[in-house]
Amino acid sequence: MSIIICPGIHESALTQCFVSGWIEQVIDEAKNKKAVDLLIFPGESGLALSAFHILQFLHKHLQDRIESPVVFISFSAGVVGSILAAHKWQQIGGSVKAFIAIDGWGVPMWGNFPIHRMSHDYFTHWSSSMLGSGENNFYADPPVEHLEMWRSPQTVQGYVLDSCFGQSPPKQRLSAAEFLHLLLKHYEDN
Repeated sequence: MSIIICPGIHESALTQCFVSGWIEQVIDEAKNKKAVDLLIFPGESGLALSAFHILQFLHKHLQDRIESPVVFISFSAGVVGSILAAHKWQQIGGSVKAFIAIDGWGVPMWGNFPIHRMSHDYFTHWSSSMLGSGENNFYADPPVEHLEMWRSPQTVQGYVLDSCFGQSPPKQRLSAAEFLHLLLKHYEDN
């Protein structure tokens, strides 16, 4: 399985915070079971909006492994280009296991693959879900700044909406990092 990180238009240091904050642990756990690749699209300077450039990146890094399952984790402007790239990847025979949109406010979400939204506040979750959201979504409560969702998902607390993989939503609060961990674990196991 490959995890494709599609950042927004911001300093690359924020993406490094995101990766070092929690995903390395997930990758280490997953590598003990199956091969997992972590690919970070260099989206600074507006390329995060370009499905064409994201597809080029996927072809370059996955080459002959097009059938290998891919999970997209995208943030902000990165959601724009990566949702289109996910569709195109699937059209050419690629396997999109899931798409996770972090603060992709106003971006229509549809697909022939599982979609999850994570939002920095309830209003963003509610207003974005009108454009499609899938199941098992997360919103921060109390609300946080937009970039905080990407910089420090381990400190952002909130709630899961919808059932969590056939179970009732947890009664306790989760961090955004814990929610992402649950999603990735689910897709790694299935």
